This record gives sequence, structure tokens and C-alpha cells, in this order.
Amino acid sequence: MIEDTKSYLNQKLAKTVALAASDRKASDILILEVTEICYLADYFVIVTGFSTTQLKAIAQTIEEKVYQEYSQAPRHSEGKKNSNWILQDFGDVITHIFLPEEREFYNLEAFWNNAKKLELSSLGIIEP
Repeated sequence: MIEDTKSYLNQKLAKTVALAASDRKASDILILEVTEICYLADYFVIVTGFSTTQLKAIAQTIEEKVYQEYSQAPRHSEGKKNSNWILQDFGDVITHIFLPEEREFYNLEAFWNNAKKLELSSLGIIEP
């Protein structure tokens, strides 16, 4: 029962992250459930932004929304200064915010190809 509650809360957090990214016009939003194949986290949220300014805005909006709803700040962040990839570690949910070239180069979707992909429409997220 506790594990079910934890899983539900982690999925809800991943959805919150995805919705916050969508609010800042992130593209190609993907939620991967990696619970069964990764010890680092339960979910990866992968999104694309089209400038370093947009990446920072997406990251900031995610942090604000997560703090507002869960009173939780990222445990760790990387790449906020001048980067083409920002990583935010919220514990069981890790966010990757990429410029298109970096997302294509690192291709996390292929690396974690055994992960379950959550349909955004079933989570109430409609991409533009």
C-alpha cells in the first residue's frame, strides 16, 4: 500500500513537471517510467526548448510549480548557468531540459528504450 502511494505521488510529480514545462512552451515532452530498470529514479521527464533563455525559463517554472505544490526544491541542478542541457533532480523524478541538438545527440529515449512511456494525453497534457 505504501509503495502504491509512493508510486502515485511520483507519477503526480512527473505530471506536474511536464505541465510546468508545457506552460513554458517546451516541445516533445516525454515522461519515462524507469522504476523497473533504473535505481536512480522512478520517472524521467525529458523536454526540448529552443534557446538557452527558454531552457532557463522552463527550469525556473518547473522549480516554482513543484515548490508551490509540494514544498520541494530540486535536490540538485546542473547546467543552469550556460548550458544546452539542464538537469533537475527531484529525487524520484529527474528532469532533462535540452536544446534540440543535445537531445538528439544524447538520445536518452534510445538509451532508456525499455522504459514505459506515459501518454501525455492520458495525463491531461496536450502539446501545441
